[in-house]
Amino acid sequence: MTDASQMANGGSTPPLAIELSAINKSFGDVHANRDVNLKVVSGHIHGIIGENGAGKSTLVSILYGFYAADTGLISIHCQTTTIRNSADAIGKGIGMVHQHFMLVPNFTVLENVMLGHEGSLSVEASAQKARNVLNKLSEDFGLAVDPDMIVENLPVGLQQRVEILKALFRGAEILILDEPTGVLTPQETEQLFDILRALRKQGVTILLITHKLKEIMAITDDVSVMRGGEMVAHLETAQTSPAELAELMVGRKVLLEVDHTPAKPGVPVLQAENLCLTTANGIDHLNDISLTLREGEIVGVAGVSGNGQSELLDVLSGITAPTSGSFRVGKSEITTQRPSDPAQLRRLGVAHVPEDRHKCGIILPFSAAESMILGYSGTDEQKQGWWLSPSALKQNCADRMQNFDIRPPLPSLASANFSGGNQQKIVLAREISAQPKLLLVGQPTRGVDIGAIEFIHKQLIALRNEGCAILLVSVELDEIMSLSDRILVMNNGQMVGELAREEADEQQLGLMMAGIGAEDGITTSQMRAGS
Repeated sequence: MTDASQMANGGSTPPLAIELSAINKSFGDVHANRDVNLKVVSGHIHGIIGENGAGKSTLVSILYGFYAADTGLISIHCQTTTIRNSADAIGKGIGMVHQHFMLVPNFTVLENVMLGHEGSLSVEASAQKARNVLNKLSEDFGLAVDPDMIVENLPVGLQQRVEILKALFRGAEILILDEPTGVLTPQETEQLFDILRALRKQGVTILLITHKLKEIMAITDDVSVMRGGEMVAHLETAQTSPAELAELMVGRKVLLEVDHTPAKPGVPVLQAENLCLTTANGIDHLNDISLTLREGEIVGVAGVSGNGQSELLDVLSGITAPTSGSFRVGKSEITTQRPSDPAQLRRLGVAHVPEDRHKCGIILPFSAAESMILGYSGTDEQKQGWWLSPSALKQNCADRMQNFDIRPPLPSLASANFSGGNQQKIVLAREISAQPKLLLVGQPTRGVDIGAIEFIHKQLIALRNEGCAILLVSVELDEIMSLSDRILVMNNGQMVGELAREEADEQQLGLMMAGIGAEDGITTSQMRAGS
């Protein structure tokens, strides 16, 4: 591999690793890609950004052979080619690291890397040859990992390294990464970026798909912006800004930071003491969780996905009963002996925006008007005798659609036919309109466009300012730091620390999320001094 960027700096025209010309792809009436053109310079890190539905996933799926373009040309290293499937893509030197890793958990690193590419030698000879190649790749690209470790025993950052090694083992000179930092701590993200820089230095071309503008600015050489299935801009990263990129993505100016005035906390609304949740086979999801949440404040819960945040929301919303411990909402106490359920907690003023809106937030075949009243269908104004009033439901939904900018504003439209961002707005409109005393909200902007993120953040701050207590769970540290008045950090089912808004920074939170500095008696200043 050569360092193509050196050629570019010498004044000659840099060679292209990828050139897509007039790519079109439709799914029924949906035109996912419309005359898309893309040029990616060899040895560059090239970002692709866009809102949900902009067409970026479809485009890289065409490049990797998951889909076939309806029309258009693909050139790899200046050679026009056809990519019918992922095997074709791999054969042309294209590798892909998926958002959800494609690894066999109970296999070793070496076995995962070899899988499907064992060769014609004996098993022992193939394994030794693969081990030698793997060790060389690890050394060349700074991808150190023990080849004999069982993958499921590796932290998520090292599992991602295995995915990259697997692609390089198959001869990848072009590497596609789809939302690669979604499950990483800030420290793991920076380690990944170091790896990507090392790959670039060795001439590997990297195509990075992400919604995080800060990451685009930190790691890419070039960036392309998609909107509505079309490519609307190609920019040198050094010549642009997050504000310009956001405007190109949405088609209007976007407020990237919410106006966050100091909180004025009131009386406690939620008090949890020693909450534990243990499965029948002895796995601790929650271990001795205690917290207090007051009126008029947002308390964020930070942590790498899978460390108990989801289970905490399930317990506090009444979906799951705790194994031990208790929590109090107002004057009502919920224990293992006196369990609650979502309906009872709603009557106590608890609203819940679930992490998975399709599983717990809406019913996809239901109309928007029907999804808008899930859990709240017993009010008199919605009834016509013993039955729900269709006209009242429609008017209720129309009013909330207007207030929450839900598009299209069609109460009779099936919930499934709204975009992810507008489905999320339906859930938020329903829960916020209930005027809760306590709002439990999980991943409020997961899969949501940047324009909708701006709106949702404003709604949460407005609700806090009206006196509502909000418990916010998010894997997006920027979101946690922007919205929260206090930040709690979870690791391995435990609450390992708390920071005031003004104390928090990404490095500090990342260390705590990784379980570093969680020991009793270590102060924030001490942790910082040791970092």
